[in-house]
Amino acid sequence: MQSKKWDLVALASIPLIMTLGNSMLIPILPQISKVLGISSFEVSMLITVYAVVAILLIPIAGYLSDRFGRKKIIIPSLIITAAGGAVSAVAAWMLSGNAAYYVILGGRFLQGIGAAGAFPIVIPLVGDMFKEEEKVSKSLGIIETSNTFGKVVSPILGAALGIVVWFLPFVAIPILCLISLVLVIFLVKTPEQKNNNSEQSLREFLKTTKQVLHDKGRWLYAIFIIGGIAMFGTFGVLFYLSETLESTYQLHGVLKGLVLAIPLALLCLASYLAGKFTGKNKAAMKWTAFAGMTLLTVSLIVTGFSDQIYFVVGMMTLGGIGIGLVLPCMDTLLTEGIEKEQRGTITSLYSSMRFIGVSLGPPVVSLLLGANHWVMFGALAAVAAIGGLLTLFAVKPEAKEGDSGGNSYQVEFKKPQVLEKKGALP
Repeated sequence: MQSKKWDLVALASIPLIMTLGNSMLIPILPQISKVLGISSFEVSMLITVYAVVAILLIPIAGYLSDRFGRKKIIIPSLIITAAGGAVSAVAAWMLSGNAAYYVILGGRFLQGIGAAGAFPIVIPLVGDMFKEEEKVSKSLGIIETSNTFGKVVSPILGAALGIVVWFLPFVAIPILCLISLVLVIFLVKTPEQKNNNSEQSLREFLKTTKQVLHDKGRWLYAIFIIGGIAMFGTFGVLFYLSETLESTYQLHGVLKGLVLAIPLALLCLASYLAGKFTGKNKAAMKWTAFAGMTLLTVSLIVTGFSDQIYFVVGMMTLGGIGIGLVLPCMDTLLTEGIEKEQRGTITSLYSSMRFIGVSLGPPVVSLLLGANHWVMFGALAAVAAIGGLLTLFAVKPEAKEGDSGGNSYQVEFKKPQVLEKKGALP
């Protein structure tokens, strides 16, 4: 992994910057609502529209990355993301009221198009770069840590920029994207592709993908849903804290950002440690993820008993640790279980599910804000419990023939028997 250190640094900048570009807005959403004169639900759409368009386009980006190469998709995607941020920044500066809101929304739409071909393609590219499972696991742990570190920094940075000028977080997006773009262009060396996916027709590609989903559907769909639930919990709770800290406790600016960063900092640390210590032990990944989902569920249930802010932040910090344990384990199980030819597409479907969680979290919580405190957190806990049950029963590491001992266990992955252009796969 040492020889690819700078490649990994460049790739880690992508989830960091994509997360900053989205999560920096969370602490200033109430401020945006006041400045533009829009409702809490309308302002939540600035997060949701970004995620929804990414959901629709991520599978296409995954297919294109399988066919033409990962880097060739990542570079234009970063440029599009920068352009979307620039549109929102100019609209916020030049316009006001509903006119500003809808143009900013359009910029966020464009930003979502770019995001579809950026972070989701990083996961399969890391899988392509390393042959050893342990290096893949550690590297994906670093990628997830970068992602979660972005979530830690974003509320502080977003709040600090918002104090200067309310739309300054929009201005920061194109600048950050250009930094990542330069790093990727000059530091990332794409591994040679042994397969010739560029000759595979769309029809053959769809047939192969369908076969993969048929053969491995049970554990694939489970991992997709678990990833979505983890991000639903993350962004739902962040939206709740952002609204409550400002409306009920009158916390603004950097102080509010620091409070939001507490659960995210522990999420970041847990993500790094999970990727580092599970290594190539797939049984350990399953049980680490199950422990994480259990911790998240319990923390949400307990949070329902009190709306006192110190108690809520404390419980959400435990929930953040749980989410941090889940994500790198799911990333590695998915990446290592898919042949390189299909890796971009399948991991893109997983990324789409994570974006579904991102898109649903803020609006669902905004609708539940008027309900009883216990009802809201009980509903979130029920969703997390589903993720825990899926981790326990649908993700099943099995021993290979001839293996013995806990460290030899891994998920059973079978190569799909599908037709290629010139015959059947071996």
